Amino acid sequence: MSGIGGRLAGMTDTFTWAAFAAAESAFARAVEARFAAFRHHVLATLRRDGSPRTSGLEADFRGGELWLGMMHHSLKALDLRRDPRFALQANPGEGTDLAGGDVRISGRAYEVGEGAVKARYVAEAEPPQPFHLFRTELTEVVRTRVEDDTYLVVEIWKPGEPLRTIKRR
Repeated sequence: MSGIGGRLAGMTDTFTWAAFAAAESAFARAVEARFAAFRHHVLATLRRDGSPRTSGLEADFRGGELWLGMMHHSLKALDLRRDPRFALQANPGEGTDLAGGDVRISGRAYEVGEGAVKARYVAEAEPPQPFHLFRTELTEVVRTRVEDDTYLVVEIWKPGEPLRTIKRR
């Protein structure tokens, strides 16, 4: 599945979660912690006409991958089968403090068919059956947060680029 350094074979602008975590371990841990704070998040996919569709989703970080599991024949699964581009936004939680920041992951999601990989996932995660399972390839990870009640800090990671941090007063 993965090429050298976690770059996916034949792809020049995507990375697996494991490659991202190896490249930017502290940032990856902060992103995972933000997603772990709540169970349900918001997935954006593209409808057939190109307009956005947002849906609730549970994200699963397991075995060096970010997995997206969905109900059988759900509209979001059909969207991803047709066009793999997605954006995943961490649940902001209650109130307005956004503890841990506002986190978004963009990329492409490809369905994992029946076979050993899906069987291992089923054995570990025990999802309701039948279901669609998608493996993700990252194109961008962004965290926006407030620092010291003074600065807006935006951290942006893209494959093949160093983590970029923008601080605004």
